[in-house]
Amino acid sequence: MSRRGSREQAAEQEAEQAAAPTPAPAQAEAPECITTLQEGYCNLCSEKSQEVNSFILHILQKVDEEIQKGAKEGITLNIGGNNRLIPVQRVTGEDFCILSQILQNHPSINGLDVRYNLLSDVGAYYAAELLQTQPYLIYLNLMFNDIGPEVGELLAKALHENATLKYLRMTGNKIENKGGMVFAAMLQINSSLEKLDVGDCDLGMQSVIAFATVLTQNRAIRGITLNRPILYGEQEESTVHLGHMLKENHCLVELHLCKHGIKNCGFHHLCNALYRNSSLRYLDVSCNKITRDGMLYLADVLKTNATLEVIDLSFNRIENAGANYLSESLTSHNRSLKALSIVSNSVEGEGLVALSQSMKTNPALSHIYIWGNKFDEDTCAAYADLIQKGRLKPENTDVEPFVVDGHVYLAEVSNGLKKHYYWTPTYGDAYGHSTNAGFALVPVSQHL
Repeated sequence: MSRRGSREQAAEQEAEQAAAPTPAPAQAEAPECITTLQEGYCNLCSEKSQEVNSFILHILQKVDEEIQKGAKEGITLNIGGNNRLIPVQRVTGEDFCILSQILQNHPSINGLDVRYNLLSDVGAYYAAELLQTQPYLIYLNLMFNDIGPEVGELLAKALHENATLKYLRMTGNKIENKGGMVFAAMLQINSSLEKLDVGDCDLGMQSVIAFATVLTQNRAIRGITLNRPILYGEQEESTVHLGHMLKENHCLVELHLCKHGIKNCGFHHLCNALYRNSSLRYLDVSCNKITRDGMLYLADVLKTNATLEVIDLSFNRIENAGANYLSESLTSHNRSLKALSIVSNSVEGEGLVALSQSMKTNPALSHIYIWGNKFDEDTCAAYADLIQKGRLKPENTDVEPFVVDGHVYLAEVSNGLKKHYYWTPTYGDAYGHSTNAGFALVPVSQHL
């Protein structure tokens, strides 16, 4: 065949192919990860000439195994630096830079826990970027990572446009008053965040008041932690504003005011607000300066309030008189409270026995925590009787009876309303009901 003939034949074949009907394009599929998480992490470390963090690699390997077994969503990446079960190489800001790139557009992972690491401001900068680019993240725990006010401001601003994050935990990062003000301003714009923890962040009076003011209008936040602000003065101005907020806000479910220096006068403001509040179910006023006179106000509230389910009064000083006031309301009036903690409140046998008697007539009260008070023989016998008869379940209290030489005593059990708020256990479930009863009874988020 001539060269010209072969050219004509080739041209005919091209024309036939062009005339043939084009097959319909396949339906677009969701982009898949090019490699597994651990392979992607190693590749990125190699590209950026950065040493591989063995702890991150180990956790990513575990997550890859979960995904291979069929877990396609709802995975929380737990890279807590306080893990005592395996060797930990704490995550630095540079490590987090690589990690954040791996997690972008990864639909299987919706939670990230990097508590107790060394992120500092560098890592927080990349966390802010991650909030802007990761459309699946609903939980981010950055507690105790040495994040300062300036980069805390970047995190808050990243939440202006984020519409997916539900729970942010900033506990222990010293964002101070400046950072607190920016986070409060963020709540005026963000309408998706449901739970925010800025406890132990060195907030000032100005930022506490700002949070109280913003929450009079915000209808998305269901749980907020404002523990241990740095407050000066004895006028308890913050409780006035928080009380006003509770009167106006009917969406807030969980409020933590631990270590606020609240005295009876300030507690009176809060209790007055609870007459008009119909949403708050968990009130934490532990580690304050409330005495038996403050219990007069709370006992009166409990006679009419039908929404409060968990009250944490641990580490105050209510004494026998305060316990008796509470017992009277719980015996004759209230039928909504489920859990009460009076740990370390200088209560003696009389008050403790009175509370045990109220449990016999009040079917709703199922959890009570009394360790750290002054037990006598009647107290030990009363609570042993509640447990033995099944009225008080062993996992719903922090004491356990035992007998020596015919006498009943109470030993401490590691149960509580929020036992694992700061730390994680070496074994067992960190989110278990018995050790975190407050969060289990009043669920606001799937995480602590």
